[in-house]
Amino acid sequence: MAAAVYRLVYPHWGWRPLFFIGGLPALLTLFVRAKVKEPEAWHRSRTDWTTYRRAIFRNWRRFAYLVLLLAMMNFISHGTQDMYPTLLQQQHGFSPQRTSDFTAISMIGALCGGLVFGFISDARGRRRTMVTAVLLGIAVIPLWVFAPNLPLILLGGFLMQFMVQGAWGVIPAHLNELSPDQLRGFFPGLAYQFGVLMASGSAYFEARMAHAMSYSRAMGLFAAVVLFTGAVVISFGPEEHRAEFGRQDSAQA
Repeated sequence: MAAAVYRLVYPHWGWRPLFFIGGLPALLTLFVRAKVKEPEAWHRSRTDWTTYRRAIFRNWRRFAYLVLLLAMMNFISHGTQDMYPTLLQQQHGFSPQRTSDFTAISMIGALCGGLVFGFISDARGRRRTMVTAVLLGIAVIPLWVFAPNLPLILLGGFLMQFMVQGAWGVIPAHLNELSPDQLRGFFPGLAYQFGVLMASGSAYFEARMAHAMSYSRAMGLFAAVVLFTGAVVISFGPEEHRAEFGRQDSAQA
């Protein structure tokens, strides 16, 4: 949707209106707040502030791992997305309209990947599925950044986001399963924000690398490093597949 809006708006009015349009979906939070009920698991695990603070300190190692995991996941997603339109325009000479079209198709791959790998993770486990997705992302890199013609460029973008967002499709369930009942709102949300902060320099690093080499080489090298590192972090992390929410008597260590 964002790519479609960019295609329609940017050529005529520039980038400023995009910021206003991008804020409109936030209004949906008013509907969620008014109409969506709190889950039963939250009511069962609701606790007092003393227990809440104790659970935070008891589980600080788990929280630190979630921050590291989400930092790597954000390096992977931003490292393969943020500069991709620039790659298409600078390396392949795409117009804004064609860039938007190719980006939109890559996001269709992202949607499909999230559905497919999320489904697989329910049967095969969270870590195994995520590691498979990111390692397949490494295999796609040559097609993603070095494709010689339009059909292969299109296929490379689609497959890369299929793998990257396939791994991300497992994250919501994985994070909630790793979070103690009392901290299921606090842990994923705050860990995600710290992860975004740590990965916020992705586009800068790639742009700096592109001064010494081509955009395709810079993005390919950066993606290979963060995808491999992400696979290692995921592999050695914990997993609580099929955890039952709202049934913990105390916070897990």
